[in-house]
Amino acid sequence: MNQFAIARFLQSYAVLIMVVVLIVVLSTMSDSFLTVRNLLNILNQNAPLAIMASAMTLVIIAGGFDLSVGAIFAMGAVCSAWIALHVNPFLGLALAPLIGLGLGTVNGLVITMLRVHSFLATIATSLIFKGIAIVISDGRLIPVRMAEFTWLGREKIAGVFNAVWIMLIFAVILTFVLNRTTFGRKVFSVGGNEEAAILSGIRTDRIKIATFALAGFAAGLASAIAVSRVSLGQASAGTGMELQAIAAVILGGTSIYGGVGAVWRSVAGVLLLALINNGFNILNADPFYRDLTTGLVILAAIGISAGGKRR
Repeated sequence: MNQFAIARFLQSYAVLIMVVVLIVVLSTMSDSFLTVRNLLNILNQNAPLAIMASAMTLVIIAGGFDLSVGAIFAMGAVCSAWIALHVNPFLGLALAPLIGLGLGTVNGLVITMLRVHSFLATIATSLIFKGIAIVISDGRLIPVRMAEFTWLGREKIAGVFNAVWIMLIFAVILTFVLNRTTFGRKVFSVGGNEEAAILSGIRTDRIKIATFALAGFAAGLASAIAVSRVSLGQASAGTGMELQAIAAVILGGTSIYGGVGAVWRSVAGVLLLALINNGFNILNADPFYRDLTTGLVILAAIGISAGGKRR
């Protein structure tokens, strides 16, 4: 096996290998780790992040970055809670993903119409969205104590939390879209070589807008699950989630240069981050070493991605 094949293999399956190794190590170090209850809790707690990372995969494959999904998450949370409290709880949950879809579309339009890099554009829009969320909530918490509102984040189907089912369905749908549709092939083309994609007749601006709209929708959906679980809307919700989502996508082997990636690997990246966090909590280890370990793992993933690009 030559160096190129090894690099491709690591880019594709390194995250899966690390997940398996972590599961084995943590299982031997703690009897409370490999239990159905603990594993379901890990999946439930990280389902919103996995949903966001799944959609972020398409954004990065298409050559973009979205640093506003955390702010969109906050917007979805406060709007969902406010609507539930003043109008209808079911409507509040239903509108959160649509609000995210609208804000994500705004991101795509700003990037394509103003011809600015997505990194800079989404930094600006994140500040705007976060500011609007603070205005809507008046800087206060919005508690919603209704069973009609908390069912999405707290109840189970067949012993598994609703959030986990939603995450799995969403990831499967995006996997199908990315790998089995014309739109998915265009996403890879735009990220792989935008100039060639333009020359081949692909409307690259539309593809970019669609990927950012999907990322916004995912952030809104994730916020509906999270706010339903805690029954509390707040403008500080989602802080840092954009960086966690990007880190999970990179850990999953999606190239930071675009054109390469897979949704299932991003979900595995979220699981890897969750296992690191859960393992340190179970072992009562110093949080400093958790952050150090996470940073080193992410840095190694970026190195593999950059090495694959050079080859």
